[in-house]
Amino acid sequence: MEEIVFSNYTVDFVRVAVEYCAFVEKCKASSKAVFVNNAVRILPLLYLKASIMPDNEDFYDSQLEVKVTEALYSQVQENVAALLGEDDLYLETFHPEITFSDTPVAVKVSEDLADIYQDLGNFIAVFKNGNKETMNDSLVECLRNFKEYWGQRLLNALKTLHHIKYRDPRIDEEVERL
Repeated sequence: MEEIVFSNYTVDFVRVAVEYCAFVEKCKASSKAVFVNNAVRILPLLYLKASIMPDNEDFYDSQLEVKVTEALYSQVQENVAALLGEDDLYLETFHPEITFSDTPVAVKVSEDLADIYQDLGNFIAVFKNGNKETMNDSLVECLRNFKEYWGQRLLNALKTLHHIKYRDPRIDEEVERL
C-alpha cells in the first residue's frame, strides 16, 4: 500500500487533481475563451494520470470524508454553465437511457465537470489528512469512480470543449492577446 500511496504515479495524479479543482473553482473569474483553452489542456492530462495509475485494493474500509457539499457542487456547475452559455449542452451517445429513447439525450458540460470536481475534491480532502489508510482507500475509490463513471464524463466534456475551441477562431485569438 505505501508504495502506491506515495508513488510518483499518485503524486502526479494528486497534483493534476488539485490543479483541476482550483481551475473549476476559479472559473468565474475567467473568460469563456481562456476557460475553454485551459480545459482542453487539463482534461487530457487528468485522464492520462488517472488511466496510468496501477491497480490497488482498499484495505481498511475507511469512512471517507466528504468535502464537496451540494452547495460547492452547484456553485461550480452554475459558474461553468454561465461561462459556456448555449455551448453548455451536448447530445450524449453513451447515456443509459438512450437505448430506451427515440430522441437524443441532452447533457451539460457543466454537470460533467462538476461531477469530476466532486469526486476529485473529496479525494483531495482525504489525501490532505496524511493518514495512509484513508489515503489508500480514497485513491482506490476515486480510481474506481474514474473507470465506472467520471472518465467517460471527462471524455464527453472534452469532445464538446474541443468542438467549441476549434469551431471559433476568436477563442485562440483572445487567448493570444492575454
